[in-house]
Amino acid sequence: MLSKISDFDNRVSVYWTNRRFSSKTTKFLKFYVRLGDGYIWALFIAFLIWMIGWESFLPILWQALVSLVMSLVIYECVKLSTKRPRPFAANSQIKAEVPPLDKYSFPSGHTMNNLAVASTVFYCVPQYGWIMMLLPLTWGLLRVYFGVHWLTDVLCGFALGILSFVIGHVLWIPISAAIGT
Repeated sequence: MLSKISDFDNRVSVYWTNRRFSSKTTKFLKFYVRLGDGYIWALFIAFLIWMIGWESFLPILWQALVSLVMSLVIYECVKLSTKRPRPFAANSQIKAEVPPLDKYSFPSGHTMNNLAVASTVFYCVPQYGWIMMLLPLTWGLLRVYFGVHWLTDVLCGFALGILSFVIGHVLWIPISAAIGT
């Protein structure tokens, strides 16, 4: 089963990484994918505070931090137990077009961590959070295109990001009751 997944991932990665957009589009996509490193959240935080106010924003922030902590714990446990090599390290036909954040690829931390936060925002303010749900998936898919993740890294990162939110939300309920938010 694992060999079939690995073969599938390899075929997808070789296909995607050997397709090219124009240099201008590629430059924009590299800029866009770097937003997944956390840069866009400052703008989104300012936007949310402006739209819903500080008092309404603060509980969302705390709940998002609980989900993020859960994501980081799960991420480290899974990443260090699997130690899956990145596509460019496993296949010479694949080149890394953006810098990886660490040595191993599974799961996609960009997808997982950003989705844990995005899911919290979506749960709390769906009218603004829906766009945040799309960003981690597009960033993850672009990281496959740029040779630093396998497709299953992104898909599992998506699922683990949702799981992190669910666990974080379950933990948040008694925490919020205790602190009175």
